[in-house]
Formats: sequence, structure tokens, C-alpha cells
Amino acid sequence: MDPCPFVRITVGNLALKVPVASKPARSVVHPSSSPCFCKIKLKHFPVQTAVVPYILPESQFPDGQNQTFAATFHLSKSDLDRLAAKSIFGGNLCLKISMYTGRRGTTCGVNSGRLLGKVTVPLDLAGTESKASVFHNGWISVGKDSKGSSAQFHLKVKAEPEPRFVFQFDGEPECSPQVFQIQGNIRQPVFTCKFGFRSTGDWNHRSRPLPTESSGTRGWLSSFGSERKRPGEERKGWSITVHDLSGSPVAVASMVTPFVASSGSDRVTRSNPGSWLILRPGDGTWKPWGRLEAWRERGASDELGYRFELIPDTNGAAGIVLSESTLSSHKGGKFVIDLGSNSNGRATPCCATSPACSPRGSGDYGYGLWPYCMYRGFVMSASVEGEGKCSKPSVEVSVQHVNCTEDAAVFVALSAAIDLSMDACRLFSQRLRKELCQQNDLLG
Repeated sequence: MDPCPFVRITVGNLALKVPVASKPARSVVHPSSSPCFCKIKLKHFPVQTAVVPYILPESQFPDGQNQTFAATFHLSKSDLDRLAAKSIFGGNLCLKISMYTGRRGTTCGVNSGRLLGKVTVPLDLAGTESKASVFHNGWISVGKDSKGSSAQFHLKVKAEPEPRFVFQFDGEPECSPQVFQIQGNIRQPVFTCKFGFRSTGDWNHRSRPLPTESSGTRGWLSSFGSERKRPGEERKGWSITVHDLSGSPVAVASMVTPFVASSGSDRVTRSNPGSWLILRPGDGTWKPWGRLEAWRERGASDELGYRFELIPDTNGAAGIVLSESTLSSHKGGKFVIDLGSNSNGRATPCCATSPACSPRGSGDYGYGLWPYCMYRGFVMSASVEGEGKCSKPSVEVSVQHVNCTEDAAVFVALSAAIDLSMDACRLFSQRLRKELCQQNDLLG
């Protein structure tokens, strides 16, 4: 089955220069001596914000400036159709950017920045599902001072095809559902999931075992898991195995560190998170692919915190952080791996343990050669429902990262792990549904 069409709109290469003659009196904020940021708006999408670097008037962009993404918008086929319909009846579709001096944020509900100017970039998305299109790349004049001089704002706006495979769980992960591939109105089964419990030291929960694991593989598990005794309640031993349609296991998500309430509280804390190991088959055994940690954030927001890192093939190499953020425990949200974007208003802190050439963009946005990681740009996203809500995760995976069944399966297993982490991090004063409790827990 073919992938679903998606289009990625990126805004980057931002810079601002203001003529010296236009510098106002000391009492007025000036971009050269104060922070400058912008708000980027595309109809029907959340507003995104980004810092705008100030450069000297005589400088030519980029002139040594880092070229990075400022905002990213991901459009599905339905988004494209809706925006096209709106543009027919409401004029041309435009990207609107408002620039401000001062610090970001609000005070008593009032924006703290001072409006410097606005720019509008028309977008014609016809044909962008199949070929890239640059809508603007260069300088735009912004406002005028008393002497008629204009500030200059630099940006690049580009749309490019980003096809994705879309998968949908047919039920909650703990209920061992089927997983369908989705394309438009077509639903085709591609995987089955098996949820279960593993006892200490026995993670090998699957319907068709691979050959006996090597001691090296068990060494991986012991180094990532935690076998130390922990006081009080704990949620442990959960695992979910993804099988292809022939019944062969193609990915596993195994809880290797129990989710335990910290002393004196009823929550899993950031200082003592639970963790999952995501494994895929290779050389006749299971090999670690990634590690997911999750915890419950404190404070009024009451969010699920998470951190996902890729495990290099090289023994002893440090994990590469691909995603670290939070999700609302009440509303849920999206778990996203997008290296270099600023989607949803904040950048993904990609690869904190990698060398200085870690990606902050791709292609002509300054993506450098990064030998430690095969992933770049958008990698995957998975929907996560809030506590107490029926969860049937939807998973999107970039086509460029799927070369075989196992490639897709590890992302499905990862999405199941982040979804189950929402339950694993529930306050220990709240009882879990029966599918997540072992028989001896129910009897106790």
C-alpha cells in the first residue's frame, strides 16, 4: 500500500537588520539592544514563536549565521483540501508573521513585546504533494521610521512533500489489538500486538521465539533495566510484542525499570523514572534500538514527562536523545520525534549527547553530516490520550525511515510504550484497569 501524502511547510533563515539612521531615542526599545521575536501564523494551525537574530546593517545573510528552522507546519491531505477550499472562497492563503521587540510572554494577559511590523507571504500549495516549492527566500521591508528608512527582515518559506505511513491501533495497547495501515478510507491489517507481563529476568514474551538470546543481549538488558528492590507499590513487567501477519515477532517494548512512587508521594518522579527498552530482531536475536523514560511532572500542569534516546550499535556508546518533552495528563497530546523543527511552538531538543554537528535543520537549512544517527527531519508522531480516555493510538512514520517491516514495527512498539506510560505514571492513589494488573495484584 502506498503512503499517505503529507506536506511540510518550513520557515527558516530568519534575520533582522535595522538601519542605524532609524535608531530612536534611548527611551524607546530598539531591536539591536533588546530581544526580538516573531509570531508565525498559518490559518487553522496553532501560532508558533521564534527568536529573530539581529545582524548588522552592512552584513549579508547568512554571513556566518546559523541557518535553522523557526517554525514547521505539517499538512495532511485533509488539511490541504480544507485550506484549498478556504482559499477559493476567502482569497489567497497566506503565512502571516508579526515581529516584536522585547521579551516573549504575557504579563496580566497582555503581550510584553512591542510590535515592530508585520509581513505576509502568499502560499500556493497546488502540486506541493509531489514537488518542493519555495515561496520566499530573501529580504522584506518592515515598517518605516520618521526618515522613511525600513527595517529588513530575512526569511525563507518552503513547502516540500513528506509522505508518511499511517498506522492505527484497533484498540488500547493493553488489550492486544490489531494494527491497521491507513490510506484515505482504506484500512489494511499489518500487525498484531500481544500485551503481557514478564517476571524478573524473563523479558522473552512472544508467540514465536527467536533463537536463544546471547549473553551479550542479556547484558544489554541488565545494564538498562533495574533489578534492585524497591519499597512500596510498583508497576512492573509490562511488555508488548508486535507481530507481523505471519505471526513472527518483529518488535518488542519491554518495561525494564519499574514505575515506582517516590518516597513520601504517590507519583513517579523525574529523579526516579520508569523506563522501557524497545527491541528489534537482528542476527537471530533481539537488539536494543531505543530507550524510553517517563515520569509525572509536579506542579499545576500535572504533565507526563518523557525522554526517548536512540541506542547506538556500538557497545558503550552514549544514547542519542531524539525527543524530550511533556504531554498533558488530562488532555493527552502527540509524542513527536522531529529533528530540527519548531512544531507546536518549541524545538525538539535533539541529540543532547551528540557532537556539535547535531542536526538543527536539513538540506539547505544547514543540516550537517552527522555520522552518529540515521534519522533526520520528521521521524514519527503518535497520538496519546489523557488518563481515563479510550486510547487507540494513531502513528505516523516518515517514508524515508521505513525500509522494511521491522522499521515500521519499532515505531509502533514505541507508540504503545508511550501510551502505556500514561497509565504507568498515574497517581498511585488511583487504581489501574484490570488488564494492567497481574492476577496476584487483583487478589491482593
